[in-house]
Amino acid sequence: MALLKKVNQILLLLLVLTVCAILYRNVHQVPLALRNETVDLENLEEMEEEIPVVICAAAGRMGAAVAAISSIYSNTEANVLFYIVGLKTTIPHIRKWIKNSKLKEIKFKVVEFNPMVLKGKIRQDASRPELLQPLNFVRFYLPLLIQKHEKVIYLDDDVIVQGDIQELYNTKLAPGHAAAFSDDCDLPSTHEIVRSVGMQNTYMGFLDYRKQAIRDLGISPSTCTFNPGVIVGNMTEWKHQWITQQLEKWMRRNVEENLYSSTLGGGVATSPMLIVFHGKYSSINPMWHVRHLGWSPDARYSEQFLQQAKLLHWNGRYKPWDYPSVHTDLWENWFIPDPSGKFKLTRPDR
Repeated sequence: MALLKKVNQILLLLLVLTVCAILYRNVHQVPLALRNETVDLENLEEMEEEIPVVICAAAGRMGAAVAAISSIYSNTEANVLFYIVGLKTTIPHIRKWIKNSKLKEIKFKVVEFNPMVLKGKIRQDASRPELLQPLNFVRFYLPLLIQKHEKVIYLDDDVIVQGDIQELYNTKLAPGHAAAFSDDCDLPSTHEIVRSVGMQNTYMGFLDYRKQAIRDLGISPSTCTFNPGVIVGNMTEWKHQWITQQLEKWMRRNVEENLYSSTLGGGVATSPMLIVFHGKYSSINPMWHVRHLGWSPDARYSEQFLQQAKLLHWNGRYKPWDYPSVHTDLWENWFIPDPSGKFKLTRPDR
C-alpha cells in the first residue's frame, strides 16, 4: 500500500513537471516564423520602421514637390511618412492636389512654416531673389518641425528618386554626427559637368575670404564642399549640438558683415551649413545625389549613367518643369498634373 502511494506521488510530480514545461515553452519560446533561421529580426524592424521624408511645397513650383513624392512612393515598399512643408497660403493647394490624384494613398502630414522665424536673419539680395524664399531655410529647423523622429530625410523639391528610399534611410551616421551629405568632389562622373559650366565645388565659391571672420574659421578655401539638397539627419545629435542655433548665428552675422551672398556659388542657405558642418558630417553614397542637372541647358550626362543614379537633382537655374532644361523626360515620368490647372509645365510645343 505504501509502495502504491509512493508511485502515485511520483506520477503526480511528473505530471506537474510536464505541465510546467509546456506552459514555459508556450510563454517563452519565440514562434517559428520569428526565429532567426527564417526571418532576420533586425531587417524586419527596419522594414516596418516609419521613414520620415521632408519636402517643401513652394508657390510657383508645387509640381516639383508632387513629382518628387510620386517618384519616392512608386519606387519603395517602405513605410514612408511624408512631411510636406508649406506656407499658410500654399497649404490648401498642395493638400487638394494630393487628395485628388493617385497620391491620395500616401501617408502625409502638412506642416506650416512660419517665415517670421527668419526675421533679421536674411540679407536682402536682388541678384537671385528665389534663393531668399522662406522655404529654402526649412532644413535649418528640422527638429522643430519634425519632433517625434530621431532620423529624418530632407530632400529639395527639385529631385526625383529612382531607387528605394529605404536604402538612403539606412545611411550610417558616425557617432557625434548630426547629418550626412554628399561631397561635391565624390563622383568622378560629375567632374566634367562641373568644369564645363564653371561651377564651384570648393569653399572659395561660397564664402568671402576677404572677410576676417571667414579667414578666422581656419578652413582652407580649396576644401571640397557638400550639397545640402539631400540630408539624412540625426535629430538627437542636431538638438544636442544646437545646430539650428549655430546656423542662425551665421545668418545674423551675414546680415551684419556680408560674409556670403547669392552672387557666390550656393546662395544664402548653403553657406551657413558649410560653416557649421565643416568636418563634422557623414557621407551619402554619391549615386544617391547625382546633381547639377539644372546648371546648364546644354550640358548633359550619359543616359547609362543617369539610369544607374538613385536620385537626380536639378539644382541650378534650369528646372525640369521650365524651359529650357535638360533630361526633362526623366522628371516628367513622375509628374502628376495639377487637378486645379494652376500649375502648368513650360514646354516649347505647348
